[in-house]
Amino acid sequence: MNNTDTSPEAEKVLIEILRNMSPAKKGDLVFDVLKMGRDIAIAGLRYRFPNSADEQIRLLYAEQHLGEKLFREVYGDRSSE
Repeated sequence: MNNTDTSPEAEKVLIEILRNMSPAKKGDLVFDVLKMGRDIAIAGLRYRFPNSADEQIRLLYAEQHLGEKLFREVYGDRSSE
């Protein structure tokens, strides 16, 4: 893993835990991290746009993660809103 903030002994323990973990549990961890990332991104948008409604935050998040071209394909041109 080569983490500079983790001792080699702790890294060995972590690797052993991950090796012994079931695929389902590993999947759960991945989805938890993805959800955490989404929640942090949404919190950042709420901080930057404190007066925006939930729907507007959802659209800002979608545009941020889909990119402008795909966002417009999915949601249409929303520039007039």
